[in-house]
Amino acid sequence: MTDSPAAAFLALHRPGAGFVLPNAWDPGSARILEQVGFPAIATTSAGIAFSQGLPDAGMPGPAMLEAVARIVAAVDCPVTADLESGYGDVPGTFAAAVGLGVVGANLEDADRDGLFELDDAVERVEAARAAAPRGSFVLNARTDPYMVRHPDAFAESVRRAHRYLEAGADCIFVPGVSDAQEIRRLVAEIGAPVNVVAGLTEPVLDAATLRALGVARISTGGTLTRAVLTLVETAGREMLQHGTFGFAAGALPYGDLQRRFGS
Repeated sequence: MTDSPAAAFLALHRPGAGFVLPNAWDPGSARILEQVGFPAIATTSAGIAFSQGLPDAGMPGPAMLEAVARIVAAVDCPVTADLESGYGDVPGTFAAAVGLGVVGANLEDADRDGLFELDDAVERVEAARAAAPRGSFVLNARTDPYMVRHPDAFAESVRRAHRYLEAGADCIFVPGVSDAQEIRRLVAEIGAPVNVVAGLTEPVLDAATLRALGVARISTGGTLTRAVLTLVETAGREMLQHGTFGFAAGALPYGDLQRRFGS
């Protein structure tokens, strides 16, 4: 029997389990995803920024933590947070996240200027681990060689993953990889729970395929937010150009949402 929400959340991270972890961007989306039946949800820093009319990485840490706090307060299921690269203060940011009641968080090893030097990145993981102790917080160390188009993204991802695991990470997040055989090799070489993101790059592999490759965790990042904003743009063009409202077909009824959000 698990003794904490974080322990229960970590127990989902089994190689090959490939549990789907959707990313919410506000309390409403979080509540809908919880009501659908997901056992846990994540936040998306990109989606939260987009919902505020800002680019990804365009929000300061305090504002992002406030947004995460609103999502945590809106649901009963465990929430893990996307904390980007720590907002210039990894220990402070992760200590604040612990105080919000999240069960875990991502930590990135890159910013707009590219990958951090490996020793620096390792120190960041160690600082996050010290602020968010093992057993009460699931630390998902993200490594971005594929995102920055490193010339040997596979080898660099594995090298960094091993160092982050030694520094205290519970699992490794490798976004930007979509080749099935590359994912299989990453899982084998990293030798710990691996998280990939669905919908970020083509081809978009389904959950069954990713499970067969050994993936432990499948998140969606900003994909759901982008899909919703695409619907808004498409509906806007329909109204402006054609004067029709076909987008309303199939929408959740007003009364249904009132009941869901009124509880």
